[in-house]
Amino acid sequence: MREVGGILKYKILKSTNDEARRLIEEIDNLSVITTESQPGGRGQGDHTWYSTPGKNLTFTFVLKYEAFERPLKATDAILITCLTTLALRSLLLQEGIEARIKWPNDIWVGDRKICGILIENILDGENVSRSIVGVGLDVNEEGWPEDLPNPVSMLELTGKTYDRDALLERLHKEICRHAEMLDSDDGRKYLQEEFGKYVFRLS
Repeated sequence: MREVGGILKYKILKSTNDEARRLIEEIDNLSVITTESQPGGRGQGDHTWYSTPGKNLTFTFVLKYEAFERPLKATDAILITCLTTLALRSLLLQEGIEARIKWPNDIWVGDRKICGILIENILDGENVSRSIVGVGLDVNEEGWPEDLPNPVSMLELTGKTYDRDALLERLHKEICRHAEMLDSDDGRKYLQEEFGKYVFRLS
């Protein structure tokens, strides 16, 4: 894998996924776009993503598959979910937070949601050409709207206030480490097996 990009920081963006799509041909593989405030942040379906400006991590990273040694078929696109959720789980575990993955793209701690993910793929025939992966991780949030059913933040779980820039740099490294596994059969097998250990569906 080559062309590992850096972190682009904004004060305010309507949507980091939209900005990633706008810049995708200009930025390198695994570049990150992050913002302090994201009034148009999207979740799955028609949902929006709540985040007090300056409290949490709202960002998007891009995968550009020509930077990898092998293509990713559209039928194997679940691997994008695997690498993203496992990278997040690994970071949380480093902070003593045992997380699990709610199908398809949420991270929960116990019965509370700490992270949401929105993946948008661009196809080229039978292969995925680009992936735009939006992440909202609740870091230092404390004030929740009453209509949110089950949110939780890292601060609430650990009692620690986090340096979000440092946390994002660590998470970026975890994402890059897990993305490297796309380049081998063993790596892809590992991603699917580990994902299978921690994923659950609501009945």
